[in-house]
Amino acid sequence: MAEMAGADSPWLIVGLGNPGPEYAANRHNVGFMVADLLAERTGGRFKAHKARAQVVEGRIGPPGPSSRRVVVAKPMSFMNLSGGPTTALRDFYKVPVANIIAVHDELDIDYGILRLKLGGGDNGHNGLKSITKSLGADYHRVRFGIGRPPGRMPVADFVLKDFSSAERKELDYFVDRAADAVEALVLEGLERAQSTYNS
Repeated sequence: MAEMAGADSPWLIVGLGNPGPEYAANRHNVGFMVADLLAERTGGRFKAHKARAQVVEGRIGPPGPSSRRVVVAKPMSFMNLSGGPTTALRDFYKVPVANIIAVHDELDIDYGILRLKLGGGDNGHNGLKSITKSLGADYHRVRFGIGRPPGRMPVADFVLKDFSSAERKELDYFVDRAADAVEALVLEGLERAQSTYNS
């Protein structure tokens, strides 16, 4: 069972990706792209944290008692080691596992489609595999569809390639929508966010 979160507990939003400019526009880094937009919306700037992550602390939602404290994070450990920084941030900020959201690319969903869920398997995603090994599976996921590789292209090559020029035309819109979905999950809860964004 996920530990219960109090109303004043912070949320930890972890965008998954690989650090370094050579990976910045890869499909595998769409979690970083969503985290960057969420940080921008809070008006904060990423700062290095001892947990081997870049973090921004802020609030989302309308000013007042209904706003929520959030920590937006980008692990700097490479994708397959995301669990270490996520666990260290959970401990540092005292975040219940039920208040952790991983934002990640998802092969089994068509490009640009979103799926929000709580718990479940890792579907071969190394970032999720690492987080689940460290925390258990009872955290939220915002799954950003990238589709399957064409022809016989290996999955590893596909996820580490940049979005195609056709995909890039809509990428900003889809990243914006994913950031909206994260905010809805924090402010309105999973069921309401799913009914809006699980297209």
